[in-house]
Amino acid sequence: MLYLKTLIIVVQLLSALGVIGLVLLQHGKGADMGAAFGSGASGSLFGATGSANFLSRTTAVLAAIFFITTLALTYLGSYKPQASAGVLGGAAPVPASAPAAGASAPAASAPVASAPGADVPK
Repeated sequence: MLYLKTLIIVVQLLSALGVIGLVLLQHGKGADMGAAFGSGASGSLFGATGSANFLSRTTAVLAAIFFITTLALTYLGSYKPQASAGVLGGAAPVPASAPAAGASAPAASAPVASAPGADVPK
């Protein structure tokens, strides 16, 4: 279980870093700074608007992966394994003389009388 949690944490960390990087690479509407990185060229690898579509789709995929790994870590964090039943496969029975949980034992209202002559030293 520890290896699974570690793997999910690594995937979550990588997807978070990917989302951060891709959001920083994208440019907003009217931002001409993106032309410095070649997104203004029509002969680029993805075409005139292909890089914006590629970056936004990749960001959406990485955000979905981040969301799924967060839910998985939440589920695994709340998982409580069942206590082992032992070799016999059953839990030990509760003794009948034990009081019920939450109930207090009856308090003695008067001290118990001792036998006559029992408290006299010899």
